[in-house]
Amino acid sequence: MLKINSGRTLYYGKGDVLVYRTYAEPLEAAPIPESPFVGEDNILFAHNIRFAVSGEALLTSFTDGDNAQLVATDSMKNFILRQAATFEGGTTEGLLHFLAVRFMETYGHIDTVQLSANRIPFLPLPVPGPGGFLDNRLVYRRSYNDHAAAEMKLARGAEGYDLDEAWSGLSDLQLIKVSGSSFYGFIRDEYTTLPDAYDRPLFIFLDIRWRYDDPQDAIRPEAGKHVPVQQIRDIAQNVFYEFATPSIQHLIWLIGQRILIRFPQLAEVRFETSNRTWETVVEPADGLSSGVFTEPRPPFGFQGFSMTREDLIATPEPAEGTVSSG
Repeated sequence: MLKINSGRTLYYGKGDVLVYRTYAEPLEAAPIPESPFVGEDNILFAHNIRFAVSGEALLTSFTDGDNAQLVATDSMKNFILRQAATFEGGTTEGLLHFLAVRFMETYGHIDTVQLSANRIPFLPLPVPGPGGFLDNRLVYRRSYNDHAAAEMKLARGAEGYDLDEAWSGLSDLQLIKVSGSSFYGFIRDEYTTLPDAYDRPLFIFLDIRWRYDDPQDAIRPEAGKHVPVQQIRDIAQNVFYEFATPSIQHLIWLIGQRILIRFPQLAEVRFETSNRTWETVVEPADGLSSGVFTEPRPPFGFQGFSMTREDLIATPEPAEGTVSSG
């Protein structure tokens, strides 16, 4: 019989499993200077989950067409939906870990589970109340803005289940800064047509991923080291506000510095960004004058960068020309 080795790809699973759980465990968080977030009630705890499994026993389903060891992906979907009702936590990472462990406990021939999730955000609506409008706890609206994400891989070990890999994340953050960004001093040769920009609107798409020094901190918020995605988002937007930056590359360096300072339990932060800056139609006379812009023409530029605690330096001060005063 053929054996699975480190070079073989073997997995199958189910994607777009939409889980709308109500009344999950509320989440509390310690405040940080950049964010008002101190917790959420998790009345709506919704996710889009991708779930994949692997194992030596599954090899013959590929090589011989033998389905005797296959758990149908429809059964996987039902397993995820029903087990979500018994989850007692309140984080995306905790939900994924719970589902993976329960699945391997149920199906002893599965060696590894690799899964990911994008949280589906719902925002409470303000309603009239004593003293003004208040966020209610009954009616919500679906948000299509940035959201939490997570991915992890669990493997069956000699004494339980090993958390081989775990990443938390913020996906689809879109930020526009109308003034206070520049881009000049780059290589100029016969291929260069881009003009220098000394004060430009900057529109960025941003995905951030982070991993903990101890992966268990990602799944145990009760230990007090879980990093809320809302605080990561607020750090990113505050750093964007505070600093006049010469490039997206330097901007994400500054964001990473701030994240690693605020959260010493993190071992690494990764960025994937893209430049979606608008095309200028009517040039503003200065940073506070009116201008007209339109969508940029494809293609777009992108950046990828990772930082660890070895990159940490003292927090820089806002640069000359910052618009932090508003």
